[in-house]
Amino acid sequence: MADPSDTLLSPPAPPQDGASLLRPGRNVWRIAQARRAAVLVDGATYYGALREAMKRARDTILVAGWDIDSRTPLVGPEGEAKDGLPAQLGPFLAALAARRPNLRVKLLLWDYSMLYALERELLPALRLQWNTPPQVELCLDDEVAFGASHHQKIAIVDDALAFSGGLDLTIRRWDTPEHRPENPHRVDPGDVSYPPFHDIQMMVDGEAATALAALFRDRWSRAACEDLPPPAPRPATAPDLWPRHVAPDFRDAPIGIARTHGSFQGEPEVREVERLFEDMIGGAEHSLYIENQFLTHLGLARRLAARLAERPGLEVVILGPRTHHTWLEHRTMLAGRIRFMEVLRQAGVAERVRLLCPQAGLRHPQAADIMVHAKLMIADDRLLRVGSANLCNRSMGTDSECDLVVEARDTATRQAIAAVQDRLLAEHLGASPAQVAALRQGGGLFRAIDGLAGRARQLRPIEDGRLEEGEGLPQIEAVADPARALGTTTLLADFTAEDGTPHGLPLWLRVLLVVAPVALLGLAWHSTPLSALLHPGTFSASLQNASGPLGPLLALGLFMVLGLVAFPVNVLILATAAAFGLWPGLLYAGAGALISAFLTYLLGRRAGTGLLRKLAGPRINRISRAISRNGILAVTMVRLMPVAPFTLVNLVAGAMRIPLFDYMAGTALGLAPGLVLMTALGDRLLRILTDPSAGDMLGFALVLVAWGGLSYGLQSLVSWFRRRAARHAARREAEQGAEEGAQEEEGGLPA
Repeated sequence: MADPSDTLLSPPAPPQDGASLLRPGRNVWRIAQARRAAVLVDGATYYGALREAMKRARDTILVAGWDIDSRTPLVGPEGEAKDGLPAQLGPFLAALAARRPNLRVKLLLWDYSMLYALERELLPALRLQWNTPPQVELCLDDEVAFGASHHQKIAIVDDALAFSGGLDLTIRRWDTPEHRPENPHRVDPGDVSYPPFHDIQMMVDGEAATALAALFRDRWSRAACEDLPPPAPRPATAPDLWPRHVAPDFRDAPIGIARTHGSFQGEPEVREVERLFEDMIGGAEHSLYIENQFLTHLGLARRLAARLAERPGLEVVILGPRTHHTWLEHRTMLAGRIRFMEVLRQAGVAERVRLLCPQAGLRHPQAADIMVHAKLMIADDRLLRVGSANLCNRSMGTDSECDLVVEARDTATRQAIAAVQDRLLAEHLGASPAQVAALRQGGGLFRAIDGLAGRARQLRPIEDGRLEEGEGLPQIEAVADPARALGTTTLLADFTAEDGTPHGLPLWLRVLLVVAPVALLGLAWHSTPLSALLHPGTFSASLQNASGPLGPLLALGLFMVLGLVAFPVNVLILATAAAFGLWPGLLYAGAGALISAFLTYLLGRRAGTGLLRKLAGPRINRISRAISRNGILAVTMVRLMPVAPFTLVNLVAGAMRIPLFDYMAGTALGLAPGLVLMTALGDRLLRILTDPSAGDMLGFALVLVAWGGLSYGLQSLVSWFRRRAARHAARREAEQGAEEGAQEEEGGLPA
C-alpha cells in the first residue's frame, strides 16, 4: 500500500507563485489526468450517474466501501427506477450480471466492528453474494489494524470511469439537492423517513479512473489474496460511460489522489491526506470553504489559527451537522469540535471562522437540520478537494481514506472551482449560483451568506457551547478517534491529549477495568448454575459414566459432530483431557481430531471449491494459497501456524484435492505439538480446579510457558524464513535488472 516516498516527512517549502502545491510522495500519492471531472452533489445525483454508468459496463464493476447495502435505492432524483431494472442495488447488480455473463462485479466491504452491527445490513454476504449470480462477489476486508476501518468510498466501471468521495452505497443516504423536509422517497427499508442528507462525490475518467482502479486492485489483492486480471484494452467502439445528463465541471484536468492508511503488519503509515489539509490551509489567501462531518484534529486547528493570523483578510466557512446524535459521537466527536473551536478562540481569530449548519424548510411547519456528511475543502479558487476523509484524528493516520483534488493552473479551472463553490452555497441558501457569485465577488463568503439570509433555506450558526468539567471522555475519545492505529500496547497506555496534557485514568483503575470482567466471570462460576453445568468434575463424570464404557465413544462423537459446525478443536482437546486424564485424554483427543479432520476433508472434497468460495467469499484464497503446495510439509506448516479455523482448513484441503495421505500425515505432525501441550493443560486444569496442589499449579504454569514459547518460536521461525525469502527475491530482481541493463547497453535484450 505504501511507496518508499510515503515516508517523506519534511515540511514543504511555501509554493512560489504559479508553482504546484501538489507533490507526489508528500501530499498526494500520484497525479493523473482526467479528460472530464464532475462534482456530484447529494446522493440522488451520484446514484443516478452511477446507475447509468453501470448499465453500460462490459467488463468490471469494482466497489469499495465502509458500508455496502443490497437494499440501497440506486436511483436518481426522480426517486424511482424507470429503466425496467430493479431499483435496489443487490437485485440491480444481479440483473446486470444475468444480462452480461462476462461482467464481473467485485464488492469490497470493510469487515466492520460490532459497534456498527445495528446500523448495517444483517449478513451482507447472504444478500450480495448468495442472492446474486456467480459473477457478483463480495469480500469482507479486515486488512487494517485493530480499531481502524476501511473508510474509502470508491466505484469504478470498466477501469474507465470512477467515483470517489463521501458516499457509500448504503441506505439512509439518498436525497436531492432540494433537501425538502418531507420527501416520500427519502425512507429506509422499514419505510421510516430520515432527515435531509447532504454529501458529495467526484466523478473522473481517463488516467484518473485507471489510477483509482489500481488502488482498488491493490486492496482486493490484500483482502482476497488474489490478483484481479488487468483490464482489457478498451476498443474505440466501446460506449462512452460518462452519463449523458451530467455536464463536466472540469476538462483535461490533472487530479491528485491523496490517501491515508494506518500502519499495519509492519508497513509504514500513509498520511498524504493530512499533509494535503495542512498545505491547503497553509496556502489559503482569501477564503476557505469547508464541508465536513467531524472537526476534531487540533493540529489542523492550530494550523488554521496560524494562517488566519498571517492573513487578516482570510475568511473561513465550515459547514457541519448541528450536533452528533449517537451517545458515542456526542461524547467524542462533539467534544473534539468544541476543543477545535476553542483553539481558534484562544488565538483570537474565531470571529473570522463561521461554523454553520444548513437548514431546510424554515417557512415550513417541519423545518429540518440537514445532515452534513460531505468531506470537501475549497481554498480560494485554486484548490478543490472531495474525498472520504473527515477533519478528525482517525482520518489522518488510522483509517484508509481517499481524497481527490483539482488544482487550478489556468483561468478556466479557477472559474470552474468558483462555480462549484457558488453552486454549493446556492443550494444551502436557497438562491441561484449567479446571486451567490455576485455577492461573493463583491465582498467574500461572509457577504454572500449574510446577503442571502432570511430565505426558506439558510445557514445557521452552530452553538456547541463550552466543554464542561468532566463532560469529555478522553479515554473513549482516544479509542473512537485515535491519531494512529491502536495496538496492544496502546490499550493500557496513558491516553494523552494532542497537546500533551495527561487525561489518563490512574493505573490502578485501568488495571481494575481489565480485571473486573474476569472477576465477574469467577463470581458467576460460583454463584450461578454455570458452576454446576460446566464444572470439570461434573463434565468428566458425565463423559466417563455416560453409558458406562461408552464415554470414549461419546468423546469421539463430539469431535465428529462439533467439527462439522466449526467448534474450536482446542476447546474439545482441553475438555477431553479434563475428562479422561493425560494419557487417555491424549489418545482420545488425537483420534477425535484426526477423525474430525478426515470427515470434514471428505465433505470439502465433495462440495468443491465453488461452494466454499460462495460460503466464505474470496478470502478463501488466503487458505488455499497457504496449502496450495501439495505435500506433507505444507500441510504440517499450516497446522503449526494456522491461517484459519481447523474446520475451514479441512474443507479447503478437501476441495483442493490435496492427496489424502499427505493431508492426514501433515495434519498428524502439525497437530502433535499443540495436542500434547493442550492435553497437558487440560489435565492440570482439572486437578487445579478439583484438588489443587503446588505441583499441579507449577506444572500448569510450565505448560503455559511452553505453549507460549512454542507459538513465539514458530512465529519467529516463519518470520525469519519470510524475511530471508524476501531478501533473496529482492537480490535476484536487482541482479536481473543489472543484467538487463548491461544487455541493453550492448545492443538490446535477447529475443
